[in-house]
Amino acid sequence: MKEYKVLTQKDKWFSGKFDPEKLEQALNAYAEQGWHVIAATTATFPGMLSAGREEMITFLEREKT
Repeated sequence: MKEYKVLTQKDKWFSGKFDPEKLEQALNAYAEQGWHVIAATTATFPGMLSAGREEMITFLEREKT
């Protein structure tokens, strides 16, 4: 059986601000726990005063223990 985790820019790793180095640190930390990336994409969310914002979404998977 497998379990899944969704990592977004709002994850605790980024403290509200996306940084590629922090993404690398997060992915390495999750890899140590047995997680691996199965997909990554971006999603556009409507903004109140702007045209919208894009957010990175990464899907992780591991064998359930």
